[in-house]
Amino acid sequence: MINRYITESILESLVPGRVTALFGARRTGKTTLINSIAERLSEKRVLKLNGEDLTVAEILASGRQEILENLTKGYDYVIIDEAQSISGIGKNLKLLIDTRPDLSILATGSASFDLRNQIGEPLTGRSVFFMLYPFAYGELGLDYLQSQKSLSEMLIFGAYPQVFLSTTTKEKRLLLENIKNGYLLKDILILDNLKDSLFVMNLLRLVAFQIGNEVSFNELAGQLGTTVKTVQRYLEILEKTFVLFRLNGFSRNHRKEITKSPRYYFWDNGIRNVIINNFSPLEQRDDAGKLWENYCVAERVKKQVYRQTFSDFYFWRTYDQQEIDLIEITDGKMSAFEFKWGVKKVRIPKAFQDHYSDADFQVINRENFIDFLQLAD
Repeated sequence: MINRYITESILESLVPGRVTALFGARRTGKTTLINSIAERLSEKRVLKLNGEDLTVAEILASGRQEILENLTKGYDYVIIDEAQSISGIGKNLKLLIDTRPDLSILATGSASFDLRNQIGEPLTGRSVFFMLYPFAYGELGLDYLQSQKSLSEMLIFGAYPQVFLSTTTKEKRLLLENIKNGYLLKDILILDNLKDSLFVMNLLRLVAFQIGNEVSFNELAGQLGTTVKTVQRYLEILEKTFVLFRLNGFSRNHRKEITKSPRYYFWDNGIRNVIINNFSPLEQRDDAGKLWENYCVAERVKKQVYRQTFSDFYFWRTYDQQEIDLIEITDGKMSAFEFKWGVKKVRIPKAFQDHYSDADFQVINRENFIDFLQLAD
């Protein structure tokens, strides 16, 4: 079993009178993680519930103090999986905490922002949030040789737990198809009562081919025969359901810097590749550089979120085509990273060096990526 980096932090957050919420896409290992946490709490009295159970959902959505009190009587901890399925979950958790201030609650959900708002607003000051992604590189415990052997597979098949632990290419592909159709699309379409799965897939395919480039909402709307507002709405939902995340352009109002259009990345390379139905080996592909960039950006963001560095992330580009793949700002310190699948020297763009001479600059390639992504200090 691969230990998840945030396990100890979650355990430390489980104190009386507080709700700890764990967000992440389906199949990233939330249920496995909370089961392991329940085992660690075995000396205490733990009530485990599933929000997709209709009886559980009805009770937890009741808004009735006596029902909630009877449900949790005699328990020290309540663990609720798939809490996004429960109507009015935030208000009911507040009522439960108000009724049982000696209780500690852990809830998971697979759609982040809406559920976070539902829990966070009623429980201001009494809630803590964590994210769980597909396996982060730093969680895998690979040495240098193992890393080099595993890298190509991670760029192609990603690191969803079941996929990563599978031993055959066929099984990995089948699992990714199942995740795409059975889980991601389900959450995407449930959120906001959407019905057009074909539109979602066509939008994702267009975005998948634009890794490392700014996305024009106008162009996407034209290609899909819809409006800019519709494109933006669906992209926001794809972010809420942990399929995509965006980077905005960085600027301090210097001339020629581009900030208007964002770039989008997939949280997992395997999902990107199953969307475009391409699992060819790297040596047969013309998008190895895009896969490497997507992998490095996503893994770096995951690393810093897990380490709670509170970093901000951007890309940088000018109208005369000078660019840097990733800008990271932590405690006011700027670091710039360029990602190259091939091992070659890259010079820092002159305009960036002139304007941001105090920034660190590093090229990340197959030879030096381990320190860049390792979770341990």
